Amino acid sequence: MFAVVMVIYLLMIFFVQHWTVFHYLFMTILLGFWVMVAMFFRIPRRIFTEDSTRLIAPADGVIVTIEETMEKEYIKEECIQISIFMNGTDVHVNRYPCDGTVEYYKFHRGNYFVASYPKSSVLNERTSVGMRLPDGQKIMIRQIAGTMARRIVCYAREGEQVKQNQEMGFIKFGSRIDLFVPKHFTIDVDLQDVVRNAISPICTITTPTE
Repeated sequence: MFAVVMVIYLLMIFFVQHWTVFHYLFMTILLGFWVMVAMFFRIPRRIFTEDSTRLIAPADGVIVTIEETMEKEYIKEECIQISIFMNGTDVHVNRYPCDGTVEYYKFHRGNYFVASYPKSSVLNERTSVGMRLPDGQKIMIRQIAGTMARRIVCYAREGEQVKQNQEMGFIKFGSRIDLFVPKHFTIDVDLQDVVRNAISPICTITTPTE
């Protein structure tokens, strides 16, 4: 993208002899667009949190949902849904929250409602990644496209062994991650908390009480 901006700029220098307000405005808008795209696709250097007893945030953003729900696709039982909303300035790369095995992957075509809309979890374009943890418990991660997001990239493959904080994919100009965990896990975040992928603990892995 930077190369395209530079080519347009050089062409304008060579072929436009007298710059007008329109030309300066055009270059300002073009540069602003390039900055916006660069922000979406940036992958900053971070010191990752490595903790086998906890799930680490799979995305940057704000916690917008913490609620009990029936997860019917992979876990197939009552669990806790934790949703992270990504705004336009957040890093949009997504990472695995823990070590485990990818047992389930499915891409769902859908709509492009605003990602903060509760039903976007089941109505919008999305991918679902089901993981089995080393202790046998299951979690599911759902990437959800929003109004601006029109392309989800997911690297998950069924049968793959993955590591905590390994790149899982990203949502181009996108939007929300839902994390489904067993009800007995200890939730370490509250609504409106700001989290960072590969850094912020989301919940503590516990075993069900007999």
